[in-house]
Amino acid sequence: MLKFFNVTQDIVRSRLDTFRRKFPNLGIILVAALLLELISAVQYWYTRGLLAQELEHHAESELRLKAVIVKGILNAIETSLRDHAYDARHHLADHESLYPVAGRLVRAHPNIMSGGIAFKPYYYSTDERLYEPFALCRGDSISFMQLADADHDYTQMEFYVQALAQGDVYWSAPYIDEKGGLGLITTVSMPLDDADGQTVAVLGADVSLNWLGDTLNNRHMYPSSFDILLTESGRLIAGPHEKGTDLNTVVALINDSTKARQLSQTGRTTVLDMDDAKNGDATIFYANMKGEPHWQIAVVYYDHEVYGKLNRMRWNILLLSLLGLLLLGYIIYRSAGSFRRLKQADMEKERINGELRIARNIQKDMLPEHFPPFPERHDLDLYGMLEPAKEVGGDLFDFLVRDEKLFFCIGDVSGKGVPSALVMAVTHAFFRSASAHETNPARIMKALNGASCAGNESNMFVTLFVGVLDLPTGRLKYCNAGHDRPFVLEGGSARELPVKANIPIGLFDDFVYQAQEEMLTSGAMLFLYTDGLTEARDPQRAFFGEKRLKDILDNYATTKLTAEQLLKNMNDCVRQFVSGAEQSDDLTMLAVHYMPKKEDTLLHESITLKNDISEITALSRFVKAFTESIGMKKSEASNLRLAIEEAVVNVITYAYPRETEGTVTVEADVRTSTEEDQCLYIRIMDNGVPFDPTEAAEVDTSLSAEERPIGGLGIHLMRELMDSLNYEREDGLNILTLKKKLKDNPIKFNNNENNNP
Repeated sequence: MLKFFNVTQDIVRSRLDTFRRKFPNLGIILVAALLLELISAVQYWYTRGLLAQELEHHAESELRLKAVIVKGILNAIETSLRDHAYDARHHLADHESLYPVAGRLVRAHPNIMSGGIAFKPYYYSTDERLYEPFALCRGDSISFMQLADADHDYTQMEFYVQALAQGDVYWSAPYIDEKGGLGLITTVSMPLDDADGQTVAVLGADVSLNWLGDTLNNRHMYPSSFDILLTESGRLIAGPHEKGTDLNTVVALINDSTKARQLSQTGRTTVLDMDDAKNGDATIFYANMKGEPHWQIAVVYYDHEVYGKLNRMRWNILLLSLLGLLLLGYIIYRSAGSFRRLKQADMEKERINGELRIARNIQKDMLPEHFPPFPERHDLDLYGMLEPAKEVGGDLFDFLVRDEKLFFCIGDVSGKGVPSALVMAVTHAFFRSASAHETNPARIMKALNGASCAGNESNMFVTLFVGVLDLPTGRLKYCNAGHDRPFVLEGGSARELPVKANIPIGLFDDFVYQAQEEMLTSGAMLFLYTDGLTEARDPQRAFFGEKRLKDILDNYATTKLTAEQLLKNMNDCVRQFVSGAEQSDDLTMLAVHYMPKKEDTLLHESITLKNDISEITALSRFVKAFTESIGMKKSEASNLRLAIEEAVVNVITYAYPRETEGTVTVEADVRTSTEEDQCLYIRIMDNGVPFDPTEAAEVDTSLSAEERPIGGLGIHLMRELMDSLNYEREDGLNILTLKKKLKDNPIKFNNNENNNP
């Protein structure tokens, strides 16, 4: 038996040795397969985690936005109720005149279906205990009645009892109006005082909630997603009509105290997982709305829509990995024997050439290539070009427009070839990242320098020029780090832009960079370049030189060239000068032509408010009057008012230290360059602490005004509702400008004095 076992073992070992000789690299293929699958799995779960974080962020943003919209409508109704309390107080002497008061309350808002005034017992007569003048809206008509009788004792009803008990506005729990046939409604009520301050009645309005479902589910990132609204006790108020089964499931899960749930990373929302055999798994996010009424709002996302593309990508990657492994096995098999060394040499050469081609393409793709880059802008003409001396180069230029500001840079990395190209790519990426939330070029340069110094064991440095041009004003803020001084073409001549002697980035991480300012006149053109222009050599090794460059620019300054024409003409001059000599350095040029439009002011209004939250009512009236005067659509006017109120509330809340009086001025202008090109400008000005609301994405209300980052929901709403934002600090003032084009409904002004600015 032992002999048989030994023979069998020898046969198996022999077969394995034969298999390994025939397929010597099978182990490599298997290891590669395992590594590829492991990498794919890690990438999948890492990407899924990022998508989950992004979904949570989006869910919280959507819940905040929808809550603000709903609360905005409810607050408007509450404001109407308070306004009509003043109306009712002045008609208490004549009880018959209270019916028109109730009618005016019903007409005050489209969602108010009925309203009335429930007086305390025996207020008007010792014979009649209850008196409730009431108005009911049906279609376009309003009917009036004395609603109180033996069957309708309002003194026992929730709206009456709770309003008197709280002494302020009270929102009742939503209920179905079976008698009036108004559907789902809620009653908002408040005590009504007479001239002596004595409470004599309760003013109430029945508010239809039929609009909530459509309002909540107006727009969604995913087609199957939906929002719902629940009472504080968990009873469904509103949701999409076509989601009956899912709605019941979601409501049941939220009310199921045994169901596991968790808080989001910010702690603002609660997260629930829903298992749905019909539509697949889903995630529920819900939170409590602030203030009265105490409702809950929830949003549902289905996993097959959130992670569908990721799952398909995972299977595609797996399939491609398998195909790659098969190809790898075939290459290994074919390269065996006598062709192995030759194949390895060819593969190495091809790898190097391929990497250089990829590096060149990557470097080219990082730089702007579409000109004009901003076709929608008529105040800016911009063009750039880069010609590397080798396959890859160390020069760079870039630009972007954010919040009515042009961010641009041009730079030159020390050295040549692949190392310079890598530093160039990193510098380009850091410029994009720093410019996303920063407007000070010195701070941008500081961030770039810090990133360049980190781990810079090769001691490579970059000469760099960073500029930030405020397009509405022409104010150019810039910082130069050892780069060639740009030229400004204006007034028929070219002059060098004055620059301070800052060192290149990448040398010392503690160097303090200094920014400078310059006002550009209309029609001025900036010309920026790297030393590959002035150090270009002809066949006799003579330099192109700065003097030759200035003479050419002086000549072009007298002509009306575009940015593209200027750079192409300059490039032709360099080619003609070098006469075919080999290019020794990268050549990069960038031209920025500033051409602001002249706009006429058609209408101007302004209001100055104290830093008191109660001033928002006056602001709302101001915006309402202004939008009505220019004939703006009601929906657009409501969005505009929401954006302005969000910005002003930020100023009132954070711009001034506590117990400090201050003001905020809101100016509204309608300007135009042509009758069809009209824009609305809203300027919000205060002399509080300096802050740029375009630099941060989130706001933490627990921080003081000096520490707070401005942004969050307010900035999100303003960016969504307006065409552009712009912030400037001038003469001690924070100036935030909101711009909206009136392209869909240009304003027709009559020739009268009211339309003159």
